[in-house]
Amino acid sequence: MVRRTRSDTFLPRSDDLNVARRHRILAPKTQTLPLVFSSPHSGCDYPTDFIAKSRLDPTTLRRSEDSFVDELFSAAPECGAPLVAADFPRAYVDVNREPYELDPAMFDEALPAFVNTHSPRIAAGLGTIARVVASGVDIYRGKLTFAEVEQRIQQCYYPYHAALRYLIEQTLARFGYCIMIDCHSMPSLSTLTGGPGNANRIDFVLGDHHGESCDPAITGAAAALLRSCGYQVGLNKPYAGGFITTHYGRPADGVHVLQIEISRDIYMDEASLQRGPGLKRLAAEIRILIQRLGALDPGSLTPVLAAE
Repeated sequence: MVRRTRSDTFLPRSDDLNVARRHRILAPKTQTLPLVFSSPHSGCDYPTDFIAKSRLDPTTLRRSEDSFVDELFSAAPECGAPLVAADFPRAYVDVNREPYELDPAMFDEALPAFVNTHSPRIAAGLGTIARVVASGVDIYRGKLTFAEVEQRIQQCYYPYHAALRYLIEQTLARFGYCIMIDCHSMPSLSTLTGGPGNANRIDFVLGDHHGESCDPAITGAAAALLRSCGYQVGLNKPYAGGFITTHYGRPADGVHVLQIEISRDIYMDEASLQRGPGLKRLAAEIRILIQRLGALDPGSLTPVLAAE
């Protein structure tokens, strides 16, 4: 077991790229766009030991998934940009959190001093190891040991971030800047005040940490394209961006990160967790979005868009 101090918990080890992968990197033969795509919550490979420890049936366990989001953005490699997608589910390990953001009430022992035991995510039951699924129902039958959670973090969390950091660094080296899109979906009932066609509904929420994680013109370009497709687009409310957005978004260093949340009723049946008839159309529109973002130049974005 590797013991970490609080100061190094955000840094993947140098050998994290070499462990057995529980994520996929879908990359073009030659990267031609300065983009990287991340789908951290679309994994649906549930380990048998995790299912055995859960008090929930498989369908309820899947309520926390961003189902099929990796499919929606699957055109990225064809367009010339890499996509990294988790195979493990969010309920098993959430890589959009700090590496050790843990609820002490879930464990049968005291946690190491470097663990963050107090945060709004922990209070909501949604730390690095979630206590509840998205519907608010407890996941586990009993207490966990820190050793088993440490194993999950070593096998899933750090390799995912090592892959993401590698892709960002390679993109920076090739193009001089990187636009990273963190891809998510959201339950429609949390964002709707009316049914389809209602002017108050929200189809997409773009999160740029209130302008801090990417050039606002990138956010503006994404919003404009999605609105031209007929979608209602919100900004930063209720999702301004999670750990991935805030940790990697460094516009001053040439790394721009935009989180995209998609209302699930657009492309899937939320009750049955099956693909819906809208998935194919939305994937085609996202292909256009990928191409549009890939054509942007952060060095001249704001004046170009202002001139339009």
